[in-house]
Amino acid sequence: MKRCPECMRDYYDDSLSYCLDDGSVLLEGPSSNPSFTVEPATAVMPFPGIADQPTVRSWLGEAAGPPLNSTAVLPFRNLSSSGEGDYFSDGLAEELLNVLSKIEGLQVAARTSAFYFKNAAATVVEIGRSLGVATVVEGSVRSAGERVRISVSLVKVSDGFQLWSETYDRTLSDIFAVQDDIAQSVVQELRGLLLGIEPEEIPLLSVESEVAEAVRGRTADPEAHRLMLMGRYHLGLYTRENAEAAIEFFMRALEIDPGFALCWAELSRAHSVCGGKAWSNTDEAFALSRKAVEKALELDPELAEAHAQLGRVQAAYDWDLKAAEASYDRALAIAPGSATVLDGASILAYKLGNFDRALELSRRVLDHDPLSAPVWHNLGLLCHSAGMLKEAETAFQRSLEMPTSGLATSALLALVVLDRGDSVRAKELANAERDEYWKDWAIAMIEHKEGNTSASDSALERLKAEATVGDVFQIAEVHAFRGEADEAFEWLERAIAARDAGVTHAKVDPRFSNLTNDPRWLPLMERIGLGD
Repeated sequence: MKRCPECMRDYYDDSLSYCLDDGSVLLEGPSSNPSFTVEPATAVMPFPGIADQPTVRSWLGEAAGPPLNSTAVLPFRNLSSSGEGDYFSDGLAEELLNVLSKIEGLQVAARTSAFYFKNAAATVVEIGRSLGVATVVEGSVRSAGERVRISVSLVKVSDGFQLWSETYDRTLSDIFAVQDDIAQSVVQELRGLLLGIEPEEIPLLSVESEVAEAVRGRTADPEAHRLMLMGRYHLGLYTRENAEAAIEFFMRALEIDPGFALCWAELSRAHSVCGGKAWSNTDEAFALSRKAVEKALELDPELAEAHAQLGRVQAAYDWDLKAAEASYDRALAIAPGSATVLDGASILAYKLGNFDRALELSRRVLDHDPLSAPVWHNLGLLCHSAGMLKEAETAFQRSLEMPTSGLATSALLALVVLDRGDSVRAKELANAERDEYWKDWAIAMIEHKEGNTSASDSALERLKAEATVGDVFQIAEVHAFRGEADEAFEWLERAIAARDAGVTHAKVDPRFSNLTNDPRWLPLMERIGLGD
């Protein structure tokens, strides 16, 4: 037995050298304080309005309670005293979330919505109700050197009852066994809850087999895994510097384990993000992205993340939307519960004009990810294009209510409101847009609709002066909205030459309704993979 001289905790694992709570060097002998309590419930900070956020069911007017097979994995609390960032604790939770989302019969809240509550002043029960799930997985991580202590529990949302809990004191080399054990335990508990039987009655061998299938593409090297988590954490911060850092972490992981299929898929995603945002040369970035995702599929042909990423490259850069559709269909067949795959497939169906399919997929996304600003934003685009103006207004408004709402949402909402006949409120929303480029984009069309030609011209000229690579498609939209077909086609040609990903929205973009009968329209749609 060993003890910590600071917190007086007893350790019965003689291989430990440092306290997992405060990192102090352990001493031989028992502690004078025999009591030790599990970490407290979620540490929180004030974060108003969470409980008022709607789930997709409430938005659709459905009153049914959450299905028993639904769960959310909250970000694990980082209790380490080393000052190390949250990449490891967040990464463990995200890995568990990704594994559970691939288990047939489970409905798992997506990362965006589950991580929305990080450091939030809400109980597990309140969070679960906001996410529309029956259970919540919460946990904490405390590391000291090579030792790590992970505490996890599964909580029933309806009454706060703890269905299962476990604490693991392990080394980093054991982290994969811990992850698998947690996943297996959660699956057993949820299956038992759903079937109304004791978890022990669920065949363990079948659960182990399902979890083993869900973790395919993973490395066996702890350091490569750590570097991949670090890269994923940086990429999620969505800045140029962090994206470049993410690429470095992914490449370091792949130097250690070149057979790490999931990391190749993440590297591909990082390159496509850089190319899509013009943080690096578009052609070079997507060439690297394609090479990386093809390597991932070579290593693991059944990796859902890789098929979805290939679909992203095919849609955003190749403009081969039929091939992208096949890639997303394959990803959905492998991981039907992945919110990321569902969202990508929904956006693709919308671009192809398959509105019924896109709406069905979008609703499935929101069942998993009800607090994602981008998902509500995408639903707004879809509803506007489908002529569902009231629903489009609601969706864009929901997106704006989220703390993580992005650029252009207010400008797009302004045009929905304009189409609903309220030009005064439309102008207010356009002026509330945080990005000057998108503000001018909306104002140019609103002023034109009101007959203010001079004001519309001024906004359009500012738009052209501000435009950079990747922005020219919006100028084509304004000219088309104003009925200036020749100018609209001229700017569409510029957008095609610049590989502006916006052109893949052209077929369903309501701003182009004036051009669809022009003989130049269908040939142009064929060139960008949008022909019938």
